[in-house]
Amino acid sequence: MNLKEQLANYAHSAWSGWMRYLFEKSTLNDDGTVTIPKWAVERWMKQSKTDYVELPEGEKESDREEADRMIAIFTRNS
Repeated sequence: MNLKEQLANYAHSAWSGWMRYLFEKSTLNDDGTVTIPKWAVERWMKQSKTDYVELPEGEKESDREEADRMIAIFTRNS
């Protein structure tokens, strides 16, 4: 796989992992819609509005782990 395809594969994997997590935390309604719990909406909305430099260390570490995965792809291709 070329670099672009490897990065696209990583992007899809990260997205699909996030979606599985979101659906695990949510409730599937009888009509097929999903309800996200209030705690999750509040947390994720706050995170989405916060710049990386303002995140708590634990949340920064999660982003660093994602960055490490991307760096590994680039390193394998250099």
